[in-house]
Formats: sequence, structure tokens, C-alpha cells
Amino acid sequence: MKINILLPFKEKFDRDKASSVSITVKNNLTHSQYLNNIEIFGQQTDKPLFEQNFRGIKYSFFSFKSKNYYLADQMLKVILKSNNKNQIIEIHNRPYLSDFIYKKTNKFPISLFFHNDPKNMKGSKSVLEREKILERCAAIFCVSKYIRNQFLDGIKANQEKVYVLYNGVDRKLKIFPSKKKEILFVGRLVPEKGVHLYVDVAKLVAKQFPDWNFGIIGSFRLGDNKNTNSFAYKVIKKFQNIGNQAKFYGFKDYNFVQEKMKSASIIVIPSLWEEPFGLVAAEAMSNGIAIIASKVGGIPEIIKNNGILIENLDCKKLEKTLVGLINDKKERNYLQQEAWNNFKLTSLTTSKKLDKFRSLIFQNYC
Repeated sequence: MKINILLPFKEKFDRDKASSVSITVKNNLTHSQYLNNIEIFGQQTDKPLFEQNFRGIKYSFFSFKSKNYYLADQMLKVILKSNNKNQIIEIHNRPYLSDFIYKKTNKFPISLFFHNDPKNMKGSKSVLEREKILERCAAIFCVSKYIRNQFLDGIKANQEKVYVLYNGVDRKLKIFPSKKKEILFVGRLVPEKGVHLYVDVAKLVAKQFPDWNFGIIGSFRLGDNKNTNSFAYKVIKKFQNIGNQAKFYGFKDYNFVQEKMKSASIIVIPSLWEEPFGLVAAEAMSNGIAIIASKVGGIPEIIKNNGILIENLDCKKLEKTLVGLINDKKERNYLQQEAWNNFKLTSLTTSKKLDKFRSLIFQNYC
């Protein structure tokens, strides 16, 4: 069996620039029994993760297709040239490509992975579009129950094809790490992530607790530090005006993020949108951080009772919660240990689960 994974063109399957979808695919590959039979198709990059498994595609400006259609077309050329009749195609986060690929070749089973709300994505916004996807795909994988419910809203047939497959992360640590007086925000510098609320609260709280530091890891656009967007620029400037307690790190690679999470005491995830999953929350639990997060989307499924979830989060609620946690060392230590002890979303577990699904698809369709 050969497994062909199609990434969104904007994803960079790169050691230094990988974002959430690429990190998830990489984590699954690490433990997959099918590693030697997997090929990943994505945007050409200088330092690809899993070099042996990656086929980088450079976009041709002479093509009349969009970048994602072009990438799908190049993948299909490779697949159709092969004599291997036992192949599976896995599409990540581009539902409209499932129809394009099905029409080009309907002899291979297609799996579609949703990392975002299907109701907001091209090709799956309507009930009719989602019903069509279910007819043509062997399986649909959703990163949370919240996303599965969104996909199935208004749909009655073929529900058994839609699965929840939580993103898994690797725990690098063997023992609980020592903690510093640092609070983190990790994510894109966009309004829906609530970074501006974090900055506003940090400005107020820093004055009360001069021995605590506040960090931001992230940028407006994943993979680079060109924060030319006016929102990101204003947020960064306001944050840096706090003074020496404010540490703006910009976009950093996976290893840097893990090192900072290892030593941080508290992480704030103040999302203002229905977060599909929240990879940062899972990574925070793996590093034993006390978590304060919005009670939205798929985040409660990850954190459960192992952190503080705030409904209808605003500055006032966030400030009160953060000050309370800084002042209460016993509660802070308790939440850190709860996150550490109850971390279950390992990449090994997710990878094994995905491989079982692949095996079933192979048996049923190939």
C-alpha cells in the first residue's frame, strides 16, 4: 500500500518554518508503521522534514491553475504514472480538492482531514457540498468533536465515515521540569487569537508583579517574522512598551517553542474564535504548564479539568484569573501537575489510531 499525503500549498513542511498542519503530519509520520510507503506532496522548501518522504513542488507561473490545484495536479501525475494499484490519497484542509481529485481518478480511496471549521471552508460550506464529500471520500477525519459536529450539521447519511482524530504531540521530557516566573502567549498575531487581550492584561499585571516576565512567541504570518500587518505591528509595539518584563520572541521553530514551554509557569490561550483544536494547549499540557484558556471550540476537549477555562473571555476576567494564579502558588503548582499527569494526546497514540483507519480503508477499497 502507498499513502499519498497532499498538504495545502501555503504549508511549509520545513524544519524551521513548519506550522500546525505540517507539525501534525510530521508527528504522525514519526510513529507510523507505513513510514516507508508514505509520500508527502507540498510546496518546495529548503529543509524539508522527513526528506526521504517529501516531494517538493515548485509552482509554475505559466500554469493557469491556482497553487493548490496545481499541487494536486502534480501529485496526480506521479500517482497515475505508477503501476501500484493499492494507493490511498489523504487531503489536508482543502475540501474542494476532493472533488477535483475524484474526477481525475476515482480508483483510489480518498481521505479528507479537517483542521478547521468545514462550514467556513471552500468546498464544504453547504450541507450539499458536505454530502457530496461523504459520497466520494472513504473517510473524513476531524481534529475535534466540535469540528465533527460542524461537519455533520444537517447531515443524516454516512455519519459513520466521519471520525475524530485528535492531533498528537511528542512529549520530549522524561521528568517534570523546573519552572520560572514567566507567562507565555504562543500563536499568530491576529485578532481572533486574542493576543491584544493578553497584551492589555500583561501591561496591567506587570506593574503588580515586577519579578514576573511575559513572553510572546509568534508572528502575523506563520513561517516568517514580517509583521507588516497594522494589527500585529501595534500589538508588538504596545507589548514592548511594557519594558524589560516583556519578551517578544517572534516566530520561532518547534524546538525553541518547546524550550520556552518547558520553563514557563503559565500559558494564556485567549482565543476569541471557535478554535478547532488548539495544538498549543496540547503542547502546553505535555510540558506541565498551568493553562488559562477561552472555553471555545475544541479547546475544552483537550484541557478538560486540567486548566482554567473562561467563558466569554474579556480583559477583566483574564486579569482577575491571571492575578489569582500568580498569587496562589499552590493552585499554580496543582494545575501544572494536573496538565502533566493527564496529558494523553501523544503522537504515538494518534499515529497508531490513524494507521488502523488506513488499514481498514485499504481492506475495504483496495
